[in-house]
Amino acid sequence: MRSQTPFFIARRYLLSRKQKSVINRISWISLGGIVVSAMALIIVLSVYNGIGNLTQSLFNIFDPELLIQPEQGKTFHTEDIDYQAIVQSPGVEKVIPMVEENAWVTHQQNSAIVQLRGVDTAQFMDYASQMDLQIALPPSGEGLPSSLLVGSDIAFQLGLRSIETYPLAVHIPKRGTSLGFSMEEAFNSGYAFNVGTFYLQQDIDSRYVVADIDFVRSLMDYAPDECTALAVHVQKGRLEKVKQSLRTILGPDFTVKDRMDQQPIYYKIFKSERLGVILIMTLIVLISTLSLVASLSLLIIDKRRDVETLKSMGMTQKDVRHTFFLQGALISAIGVVVGLLLGFVICLLQQRFGIIKMGDGNFVVEAFPVAMRVTDFIVTFFLVGILSCGAVWLTVRRKA
Repeated sequence: MRSQTPFFIARRYLLSRKQKSVINRISWISLGGIVVSAMALIIVLSVYNGIGNLTQSLFNIFDPELLIQPEQGKTFHTEDIDYQAIVQSPGVEKVIPMVEENAWVTHQQNSAIVQLRGVDTAQFMDYASQMDLQIALPPSGEGLPSSLLVGSDIAFQLGLRSIETYPLAVHIPKRGTSLGFSMEEAFNSGYAFNVGTFYLQQDIDSRYVVADIDFVRSLMDYAPDECTALAVHVQKGRLEKVKQSLRTILGPDFTVKDRMDQQPIYYKIFKSERLGVILIMTLIVLISTLSLVASLSLLIIDKRRDVETLKSMGMTQKDVRHTFFLQGALISAIGVVVGLLLGFVICLLQQRFGIIKMGDGNFVVEAFPVAMRVTDFIVTFFLVGILSCGAVWLTVRRKA
């Protein structure tokens, strides 16, 4: 029974309706500070997760799960590798040869240097589907232009309209020849229609143009089986096993890159920014604990007479400190739980209804994306709880 006395007294100090002093009001203000800091931390992390997931999904349209490239040189022939072993490897859904090269694209009086990516027709249409583009390919045939998907920044640079009747000219320097005195001598040129303009991510929109692989091979004077990379689509949950299997099949002459290997700078920046957000929010939590420290210090001073009475009734100094510690711990626990619940409700409302919009402009989504993770709730609970309880313990030890 004696062990429950400190908790009973601490709860009465916090919840007693008879107390209407300034100290009591400060205690509730400190409780509000803990609530706001916990709520803000979970909301900021959830929004950051949502933005990160959105950006990664946009990259994932262009970045395959695995990318096979030669360790040395630029191109290779599928006949020179065990291509069938790659296709039939367990966990591999499909393998797509790709050809990428820098190209000079002109349209009327405008021009742009682009990264031209050549893929087969099925992958071309898959790109269009993932980008939510409704396209109608022009009829194919001898002497008819091919089709292109153009990044929005490049389309703006070229002065392309939503409906374009003029084809784009694509120029690539001829292989193994010195710079000539005319366009015909220096470049292989071809013509293609823009059938879709995509808005994904600025780094992609300002660099990429997608075309049919045969069109790009013809401009590069490549053989029918020659390519610069193989894009490998993998069954869910089997990425690492497939990656190791392909490395064994291909040997040291080829690299097998997952998405983190393909965009190392982006993923490093994303992780460091997330850590920075957590550190900034931790500082805010520390500031919010100052009001808790102040209210607890004032409470200890105000309850000097009560402490003397409790000691005369048999309570030890340890029990007194335990009482005030429980007072601060109750404020911390209630504040964290209420803050997490409010944060969950706000994030859920944003997910369902998109209350806070991104603002005017050409954004991929209208409202701020939100992605809640259980680990964020756990981290927030322990982070806010440990910091506030640590501050309470130091205050009680010094003041009580």
